[in-house]
Amino acid sequence: MPHGAQKLFGWFGGYGISGTGQFFADTLGMHPGWLFALLAGLVEFFAGAALALGLLTRLAALGVVVLMSVALSVHIPNGLFWTNGGIEYPLMWGLVALAFVIGGGGRYSLDSRLGLRI
Repeated sequence: MPHGAQKLFGWFGGYGISGTGQFFADTLGMHPGWLFALLAGLVEFFAGAALALGLLTRLAALGVVVLMSVALSVHIPNGLFWTNGGIEYPLMWGLVALAFVIGGGGRYSLDSRLGLRI
């Protein structure tokens, strides 16, 4: 959620949608940058909240898997280790999210409490 708040709202030292969008476009070559910044921020913030609550768990986790797949393509030139900007961190989160896509939120999730079978 904090990374999404950085992208969407400029909180926690972030640059907001326009600043992040400019970085995505100018540095990463992702056009239109503002759209990719918005999409990444929405997934990070709202899917992060949904996963923390166990609400719409599989759908939220699928969004994270897709986002982390894109992040892997951005980080792969930097090698494995996160300390060098490598794939270690997005790979870990992508695999954790994939486990939630497969297994769901579990018996203590809001999905379970609300009887959602998503």
